[in-house]
Amino acid sequence: MNDTKWDELRCAMHGLQALKPRWRTLDVENSHLSDWDGEWFYHFRSGDYAPIHWAEIAVDTDEQRVAVVAELIRIHVPGETTPSGYRVFGYAEPGQAVDYIR
Repeated sequence: MNDTKWDELRCAMHGLQALKPRWRTLDVENSHLSDWDGEWFYHFRSGDYAPIHWAEIAVDTDEQRVAVVAELIRIHVPGETTPSGYRVFGYAEPGQAVDYIR
């Protein structure tokens, strides 16, 4: 994904601040898995989006799940459903088929 799409994700999740979805990222350059964080406005965009292999969004309630997936569909991002919520891909592994969240 490019910086514009990452920023769309950040703004969409920040717009759900009353529901407080949490996120963490995996760094493609050094494989660092960040801690879970719930602050989307400043923390998610600190640094550069380029090294984000994927961003995982945790949902703890059905209300969160419905709101988060609606935003992910609206902004049309590549990803998948996970046991804890959703994973949005910045990069795909060689040979990995990636679909858009729907």
